[in-house]
Amino acid sequence: MTTKYTVKDFYAQFPSDAACLAYIFAQRNPEGIICPKCARKDAYTPVTGRRAYACSCGHQVCPTSGTIFHKSPTSLQSWFFAMFLMSTSKNGVSAKEIQRQVGVTYKCAWRMAHQIRQLMQQDGARLDGLVEADETFIGGKEANKHKAKRKGRVGCKVAVLGTLEREGEVFATVAPEATKRDVLLHLDSTVKEGALVLTDDSGFYTGIESMGYGHRSVNHSSKEYVRNGWIHTNTIEGFWSQLKRSVNGTFHQVSAKHLQKYVNEFAYRYNRRKSASPMFHLLAASVAEQHAPAV
Repeated sequence: MTTKYTVKDFYAQFPSDAACLAYIFAQRNPEGIICPKCARKDAYTPVTGRRAYACSCGHQVCPTSGTIFHKSPTSLQSWFFAMFLMSTSKNGVSAKEIQRQVGVTYKCAWRMAHQIRQLMQQDGARLDGLVEADETFIGGKEANKHKAKRKGRVGCKVAVLGTLEREGEVFATVAPEATKRDVLLHLDSTVKEGALVLTDDSGFYTGIESMGYGHRSVNHSSKEYVRNGWIHTNTIEGFWSQLKRSVNGTFHQVSAKHLQKYVNEFAYRYNRRKSASPMFHLLAASVAEQHAPAV
């Protein structure tokens, strides 16, 4: 069971920018730091008024260099609080909400949210055992567009392909054109050979046995949703339901350009739902990694 971590706990742990900087410094140097100038170990102390630590010999290091906070004038406590909001909200947090809660401009809040999503990349071992595979479409209805701009049945909707291991993790990838080739490439990159793949009756999945997978399916066209008590895609459809309700209710609209970042965010929270550590701690600890600019 995940340990509860409340806003009271947050402010007790991070009462100031200095506490946030000390946390980043510790995460980036878990085994201590040896000064490259004088070779002394753990002789660094905070520099007043700057996001830096200085050795007794004068050599300085900047813990935020190369992180999502690099060159950001926004206070570290504000950054950490935005991370707290995004890690504890099951339905996601809009940039407008971050603006209201943190007290920054909308432009700043929007950029902060996307930078934080850079920490929520999907990774890990490929799925095995019982693996559900499905696809969904996210976007507006064609009927709501001007007749001259309608493109067909799918139209402006963007496909998201997903695979989910029973009692395990989910992988989801945006595919601008949902083709069988896209589906098979997603399976090949996220599911181990030999796994038993459970799908609906979509033609996307016909013939996947030749790729080394077992395959069972349910016939949604005939309103069959569970077979033998265990053959179904209900688990991954539950993930799609959460994702789409949150996009509609929290963000209202997500562009195809940034959709993968939002999908990563929801997959990140789903994959850590059973973690014993608070999700905020997992997210905050990852700031020590190098990340390219998100936007």
